[in-house]
Amino acid sequence: MTDHHQTNLMTLTRYVLEEQRQHPDATGDLTIAMNAVQLGCKFVEACVRKARLINLVGLAGNTNVQGEDQKKLDVLSNEMFVNALKASGKFSFMVSEEVDDIVVVPEELRGKYCITFDPLDGSSNIDAGVNVGTIFGIWRLPSGPRATVEEILVPGSEIIAGGYCMYGSSCNLVLTFGGSRVEGFTLDPAIGEFILTHPDIRIPPRGKIYSVNEGNSMYWDDATRAYFDSLKAPPADSGRKPYSARYIGSMVADVHRTLLYGGVFAYPSDRKSRSGKLRILYESFPMAFITEQAGGRATTGIQRVLDLVPKHIHDRCAIFLGGADDIADAEAAFAANSNWLDGSQK
Repeated sequence: MTDHHQTNLMTLTRYVLEEQRQHPDATGDLTIAMNAVQLGCKFVEACVRKARLINLVGLAGNTNVQGEDQKKLDVLSNEMFVNALKASGKFSFMVSEEVDDIVVVPEELRGKYCITFDPLDGSSNIDAGVNVGTIFGIWRLPSGPRATVEEILVPGSEIIAGGYCMYGSSCNLVLTFGGSRVEGFTLDPAIGEFILTHPDIRIPPRGKIYSVNEGNSMYWDDATRAYFDSLKAPPADSGRKPYSARYIGSMVADVHRTLLYGGVFAYPSDRKSRSGKLRILYESFPMAFITEQAGGRATTGIQRVLDLVPKHIHDRCAIFLGGADDIADAEAAFAANSNWLDGSQK
């Protein structure tokens, strides 16, 4: 007799369809859109796994809008996602880290959604075999296929779906449509499907790990320095032990660990980047949305990340995300100390 649990698989496609059935007014457009996203993720995962064998490592000879050298796999990943998303007929606009301007879909293929994405986050680490990933967020355009580009620059609180796909020892896709549910799927290469392996991910209110690039600590403001000092040397009356430091340098990998084990991931503002470093639309918004739906919080230090309104598609912000209690401590440090964000740091 077969094992029911091995034959009754909850695939990503099945999960999205079941979510659709719970909303009688659903059109199925978001389901089709997600099929395009997962196709892109599967393609990138296959390329990452054999990148060294087919000479996809190294530089492509270009720089992106951020002024960063583009890897060959950056360019290929971006092209794959743009083509798959465009062909779905469900998106009118796309915002990619690798493209200077908004990607406008031809009128005959336009849909009611906008998607923002970083096709290959952490690609500078790929030659060393470090985990990399794709980050994406989906917004519903109020005017549908007739939308204008002004409808893209909205608060993060209007996001309707967010997720990331991590490529490493396994391929993990974490996704939320809101409703305080975050689900984790793992790609089974034998059948080519994402299988639900981490249902209802909940981030602990307080963790034991902090993740930040301390190589920038000489540029930090007083608030950031005070917060991380409190993690490394907690007050004697707090009863807490010092946190452990874990920093991979790939946002997807660091956030994934934070979601599963708790703690805090941060990329704060500093003297070099006073508004912050991470891009709002396709890095901070999707990750903040996932974190909040998993029971955590995300802040710049002085403002909820999802309350930000970008002025440009490549705007940046500072971010602290993690367990609710950990982020409350970070906000308390910013309230009590000078910082770059409100101009009190000199």
